[in-house]
Amino acid sequence: MTYPVPRYTRSLGSGIPLSRRGLLRMTAGAGLAAAGMASLAVTSSAQRMDPYTYITAMDATTDLGQRVGQPADDTGPTNADGRSWDAYIQLPIKEGQDFDYTCEFDSAWIILMAYGHDMTLDQQLEIVGHDLSIEPYWEETASGVYIYGGDIAEMYSGSYTENLLARARTTAVRKVFDAVDLQVTETPDRATSERALLQGQPIFFKSTVDMLDWDPTTWLTPDGDEFPVVLTNDHALVVMGFNDEDVIIRDPLGPTSTNETRPWQYRVSWDRYLDVIAAQGNDAIAMGPGNVDGDGTGGADYNP
Repeated sequence: MTYPVPRYTRSLGSGIPLSRRGLLRMTAGAGLAAAGMASLAVTSSAQRMDPYTYITAMDATTDLGQRVGQPADDTGPTNADGRSWDAYIQLPIKEGQDFDYTCEFDSAWIILMAYGHDMTLDQQLEIVGHDLSIEPYWEETASGVYIYGGDIAEMYSGSYTENLLARARTTAVRKVFDAVDLQVTETPDRATSERALLQGQPIFFKSTVDMLDWDPTTWLTPDGDEFPVVLTNDHALVVMGFNDEDVIIRDPLGPTSTNETRPWQYRVSWDRYLDVIAAQGNDAIAMGPGNVDGDGTGGADYNP
């Protein structure tokens, strides 16, 4: 299938490239350095934390609860993990990311597939746009830590195989949902999140790995736009349900050296979820049905 590719209106940049390999060479010991600067004092406190500080593993399900686009009122509360959930949306499991830093596209695939669209990484990149004119790099200044990179509100910036700073915001990634005529709604707070989930709309959001602590950072684009981001543990995830205390997360990352037992599904408190999305400017969107073309979850053919 051919998907429409939008035009890009904002300029690309240029800068000092920093690959993951180069970054690792500069981070010998505890300090960090960037492009000719002295070692930075910034370290990733999250790497020293128990990965289960905030998350609790759940059995991953694909056929329990609402189909995508189906109101929770149709199914009533769903029981899972010894709890009752006001909303609980059926989503597929993606067992591992395509590459180290493709979490935006892996999590987008989960939602796309739930609506019947099996879109490859290359297809998503073509739609979102991939800015390789500048490899993101960081600097520490008197006023804080800054990442210099492409316009992550418009395109994915950096190498998804080499640069742990590579990423995109939801405004860029939403283009893949627009391409298949899904309805996209911003969900920056609890009220809008609950409303979307109760309508069977999964939420794509920018996060930290395992919802752990972060180093507050500012992303600077070539045009001078600024975005609040996290430094080294940026991630993208999907919310698939909630009750009064917690939200349910679908995570495509799976086991890694920082969490060898990372589950595909877990719960986290509302307070922690809201704190984590706030770290990246409350960057979260929900996807509702336009036309559901298939059955990506074993039950996603609901078309109200």
